[in-house]
Amino acid sequence: MLARVFARRTNATPDDEYAFVGLPPAKLPEDITEVNVSVSFSVDLDEAERLYEAWSKIAPTFIGGPATGQRGEEFVPGKFLKKGYVITSRGCNTDNSCWFCQVPLREGPVRELPVREGWNIVDDNLLACSDTHIKDVFHMLEGQKRDGRRTFFTGGLEAARIREWHIELLKNLRPKEIFFGCDTEEKYNHLSEALKLFKGAGYMSRNTLRAYVLIGYANDTLDDAEKRLQRVKDLGVCPMAMLYRKWGAPHFPYYGDSLGTVKEPERDWKRLQRLWARPALIYGRR
Repeated sequence: MLARVFARRTNATPDDEYAFVGLPPAKLPEDITEVNVSVSFSVDLDEAERLYEAWSKIAPTFIGGPATGQRGEEFVPGKFLKKGYVITSRGCNTDNSCWFCQVPLREGPVRELPVREGWNIVDDNLLACSDTHIKDVFHMLEGQKRDGRRTFFTGGLEAARIREWHIELLKNLRPKEIFFGCDTEEKYNHLSEALKLFKGAGYMSRNTLRAYVLIGYANDTLDDAEKRLQRVKDLGVCPMAMLYRKWGAPHFPYYGDSLGTVKEPERDWKRLQRLWARPALIYGRR
């Protein structure tokens, strides 16, 4: 049997008996024949090497995952993501050219996968898929809704691609959360335009609509970052601060980056990220 090992536990980490976080426990299933160490975040690459050394004593061990630059292949529900999380497509169009994103380099252009069942969509860019594929995904999600499961678009929807028929599908589905990206001025403008469509359709709720906002990259300041977060909040969308981690680098901040340097202490950035990551904190303070 294949054991999957993860450097850290997240909401998406599988929880079956062959999924492990960290070093081998004292008691293991006796039928483990192979170990895959999965690394999602570049800051965990050093830890992955340590886990590789430890788990290699149990069975033949391999390291993979997005942080290694490994291209994702066919999605198997429950293997490297907890049951309910589903990937129906991989990749993103290279014309987006998001400077902070490795998806186009790792995965290439969008490619559609077979639509497996689940209720938390974590595709790289679902709306870049064909209309037929998008409708197939929503049809699958309707079945999850009938079974009492609320939908999440945790992977995010690209605001620039939102059309009225997408919103009608979303209204009918009534997801728990829909995330967008708002990492640049251009993406802010796209989000603002998309929200006009949501408002026109009578479907607008800060409890549902959320936006990832990148903070802490080179030349960013705490004051500028908080202004961007507040501006998203003022749109009627709940922001979620995402602290920048340069690909392949183990530490923060990243001095010597070609884009400049971050001067504020790391602890201040982490504090700001925590304050702008939970709706209860965002809307509970004056």
